[in-house]
Amino acid sequence: MARRDVTWTPDFLGNDFEQVTLDLGRDDEGDVVATLVRYTPAPAHSPRRPFGRQRLSAEGADVLYVHGWSDYFFQDHVAEFWRSQGARFFALDLRKYGRSLRSGQTPGFVSSLDTYDADIEAALEVMGHGADTATKRPLILLGHSTGGLVLSLWLSRHQGRAQALILNSPWLEYQLTAAGRQVAATALKIGSRVDPKAAVPNPDLGFYHRALSKSQGGLWEFREAWRPARSFTPRAAWLQTILAGHATVAGGLGIEAPVLTLLSARTLFLTRWTDEMRETDTVIDVTRAASRAVKLGRVVTVTHLPGAVHDVFLSAPAVRARAFADIQTWLGAYL
Repeated sequence: MARRDVTWTPDFLGNDFEQVTLDLGRDDEGDVVATLVRYTPAPAHSPRRPFGRQRLSAEGADVLYVHGWSDYFFQDHVAEFWRSQGARFFALDLRKYGRSLRSGQTPGFVSSLDTYDADIEAALEVMGHGADTATKRPLILLGHSTGGLVLSLWLSRHQGRAQALILNSPWLEYQLTAAGRQVAATALKIGSRVDPKAAVPNPDLGFYHRALSKSQGGLWEFREAWRPARSFTPRAAWLQTILAGHATVAGGLGIEAPVLTLLSARTLFLTRWTDEMRETDTVIDVTRAASRAVKLGRVVTVTHLPGAVHDVFLSAPAVRARAFADIQTWLGAYL
């Protein structure tokens, strides 16, 4: 049972989705909130499992999804997949992202990734997985890109709170060598002391947006105010804490729960557009991500998906199907 008294309201994704605003207090930019979304379609069958029916891969589990940088939850087909596997699905728009972004706030800005502990704990309390709540339902954490970094660090500090961690192209290392990351971190540390919200160069040329957006030949429609073509402007203190998170991952996290990492088979960094960008990761270095992923915990599975884009669940239909099949197989082995 959830411990927090909340009022669910309809979500813009449709009749099967609801949202609740989670009050997180105030900071120097005003009121701060996170937003929890849940998928609540009418039952397709009786909740009682008929004799002889094979158990679903995530039956009886709860899933919490956390999005990446310059993003929000809109992937309704991901919710449908988890429901088809017997899980309850929830997604969290972190503070200053998507549904949680308020007028006057710096989009996506935090000066420490630990700040998100409050967002995650508030969501888990509503879901019935609060720190002092006893539940028999397994918890599966699902993080994309920066959300994968945030959840990995959180779980390493809160061992035992989740039974599985699934990462969708997690941003576990900067697109530099470790030595280059250290140099950049030192420079950012000095600069962020002067102005934590100082803009730093944005490497996003808009190609990933072009690969995805239906208006430019992609497959997806989304709110561009919450997911702009060239992403949010990076800020000095934010990038500093990202690099600190990468350094922590490089040292090993020791996560006890099994970890599945889904990655594209190929990275493509270019300064000009090519249609190959619709079938590759143009955001992170998948080779570096794979090498960092194996340092997350004792049992780590890495799978590469040919044809996948950065968010593997936004890839072409056949690639998405392969990703979901990999998840089902992995859950059967480890959950």
